[in-house]
Amino acid sequence: MAVELIELQRIPTTGARGVEPFVVDGYELLAIPQLAKDVPGRVPRMTGGDSNTELLLLRRPADRGEDFEPWRTLPGPGGEDAEHFTIDGQHYLAVASIRTGSDPYEFTTTSRIYRWQDGGFVPFQSVETFAAKQWKHWSIAGRNFLGLAQGVVEPGHEQDIRPSVVFEWDGARFVPRQQIPSRWAYNWHRFRVGDIDFVAHADHLDPSVLYRWDGTELVSHQVLAERAGRAFASFEQDGEHYLVVACLQAPTRLQRWDGTAFVDVQELGGLGGREVVVVRHAERLFVVRINFVTGDRSAPITALPSQIYEWTGDKLEVVAEFRTSGGTDAAVVTGAGVPQLLVSNSLTAEQRFGTDTIVYSLKIG
Repeated sequence: MAVELIELQRIPTTGARGVEPFVVDGYELLAIPQLAKDVPGRVPRMTGGDSNTELLLLRRPADRGEDFEPWRTLPGPGGEDAEHFTIDGQHYLAVASIRTGSDPYEFTTTSRIYRWQDGGFVPFQSVETFAAKQWKHWSIAGRNFLGLAQGVVEPGHEQDIRPSVVFEWDGARFVPRQQIPSRWAYNWHRFRVGDIDFVAHADHLDPSVLYRWDGTELVSHQVLAERAGRAFASFEQDGEHYLVVACLQAPTRLQRWDGTAFVDVQELGGLGGREVVVVRHAERLFVVRINFVTGDRSAPITALPSQIYEWTGDKLEVVAEFRTSGGTDAAVVTGAGVPQLLVSNSLTAEQRFGTDTIVYSLKIG
């Protein structure tokens, strides 16, 4: 049965790196971190631009399917990610900033955590980070953790490499608890298989590793990808546990739990994988893969097809493709009872940052 994407709304953004929808006080909010904006008169390049940007906040009445409307902005220079979570009913929004400045850039900067108060987000905690890529919140055994994926290898910053860090909530703020080896980290994904808690960690240069919670800390369980790791998605189907491992410069793969480790069962064709999202609708299972760029950073190919796969009983098959322009993230929400797919785009074919984030209606036949 056919799957069709119907464009509902275009949101003007510049170097958008994520889409984070959540509901607060009867409104569905949408946070969009922005990496950079174009500098007039300067030769465009994907690693350039002015990083003095803001985090966009849009809102609409929850579950009514209307357009998102601009609402507010928050400081978020060089925005790479926004993560909403709640602890004891209190809403928080963590923003990862990869850099500040406008060539030269400073990768050692502040990434901020905001708290919801009196109808808006206010500063709560600031963390010094180096090329921060993602915050991810998870809970295990009643404990709240916040993972920071960070790092980049750039000329002039060889001595600044820092590991990723797992912070824990101590009742008043987040404090460092564990360092995770990395040089160019991108992502986290927490999931559970039986009574085992796992956290996957993606890295571009170093291996992407699956960690297991041993009751005290995360311990290495297995390597998921040797290089170019970007994102993960997990699902359970027909009593089996699966993990999708997305890579930028290597094939994205589907893995199945064999009782001891995850093993490859399918290769999803093409390169450029940046994000993967699982969608369940009407007893059907879909996986959306967002593709970023292919080729060298000096001459990237940004206009790529991204895919929607459907589970067919023993594998994933492509049932729809749609164009993305330096695609970076996706999320699924419900608008008026219909699934909607939110997709952030970050870079045009001319390496300009000004490109739209798009809201689609996901029409499933």
